[in-house]
Amino acid sequence: MRGVCRFILQLCGISLFLSGCGEKRDDRLTMSGLRPEDFTTIVDGDSVKLIVLDNGHGMEVCLSNYGARIVSLIAPDTEGEGRNVVLGFDSIQAYYPEVKLPKMGGTIGRYTNRIGHSQFILDGDTVRVTENNFGHSLHGGAEDGDRGWQYKVFRIKEQNDSSVLMTLLSPDKENGFPGNVKASVKFTLSKDNSLRIDYSAETDKPTVIGMSNQSYFNLSGNPDHSISDLRLMINSRYYLPVDSTRLVTGELAKVEGTPMDFRKEKLIGRDIDNAWYEQIKNGNGYDHAFVLDTNGSLDECAVSLHCKRSGIIMDIYTTEPSVQFYTGNFLSGSLSRKQNENYSQRHGLSLEPQHFPDSPNHPEWPSVVLRPGETYHSTSIYKFRTE
Repeated sequence: MRGVCRFILQLCGISLFLSGCGEKRDDRLTMSGLRPEDFTTIVDGDSVKLIVLDNGHGMEVCLSNYGARIVSLIAPDTEGEGRNVVLGFDSIQAYYPEVKLPKMGGTIGRYTNRIGHSQFILDGDTVRVTENNFGHSLHGGAEDGDRGWQYKVFRIKEQNDSSVLMTLLSPDKENGFPGNVKASVKFTLSKDNSLRIDYSAETDKPTVIGMSNQSYFNLSGNPDHSISDLRLMINSRYYLPVDSTRLVTGELAKVEGTPMDFRKEKLIGRDIDNAWYEQIKNGNGYDHAFVLDTNGSLDECAVSLHCKRSGIIMDIYTTEPSVQFYTGNFLSGSLSRKQNENYSQRHGLSLEPQHFPDSPNHPEWPSVVLRPGETYHSTSIYKFRTE
């Protein structure tokens, strides 16, 4: 009925968005109910604002240049109604590091995931980076001092209704990483309901780079629903086991015959509490990198996530060699969202296309080294459709 009312109003030339028949919504709000002024501020002397991409086909993506972050993502369900399928907050202050929230929606850099024991060898020299997770370096940041890129203000270089390009200069020795790095991330929303993210970076000294986005998805559009009843396919025959600190062991293990097998679509919750499987215990659920069988092709689906409640399906295509699957195991219910509600354990999941965790310490794996004169490129596409 809401869709019928909206259609009639559009025919009459009325541009109001309705949350129910006869119920007006503030036209300053985004489709996801955000107020742009709540995301407009100054951080570290730089301007921060809300960027809204709209493809005119029922999909909207709200972004902030604070952390080149996805704040909300509206995708149409089987009835054509828009649902916000990512976890987020209704003001920019909720994303500040002192609030100690997860890195929700942020662009991760310089290196996504863990670097073991916060050091690696580069051209014969030991590089020591800041530690922030069981002695390891996680997502390029630290709890004290310099923080990862999800807490940096990106400069907006180009913007229109369907895309935005943001850039960041990461100085030499930031969190211990060598080289002045100029990084960029471009978000493009297409008419076919695809969100494409293109990453690039250049450096003036040899360094390591691995960028990704850490959005938490719940395709039901209601974060009170557990992600355990979502269905997942990962195009992968091997995964990377982890130890009790969630650092990869260096082994590539077969998924066949284990709870890690998502080659055919299955319920996430089917094996998530498997008490006998050590890897599930080590991750407190799923928190593992899966080696993709797509060979970096954007023409072959790497991951497919399916919600029966909404009928929404998200397919991921990527140039990256792996995807980190994390089931919100440490969402404690202490994180406040809109209407004073909270995000609880396993009410959101992340699927992060990336290079293998701890690759700087595993020269046998795809290289993450970037040298002067080279350009780092990575692309991931999130395509939304309905069954």
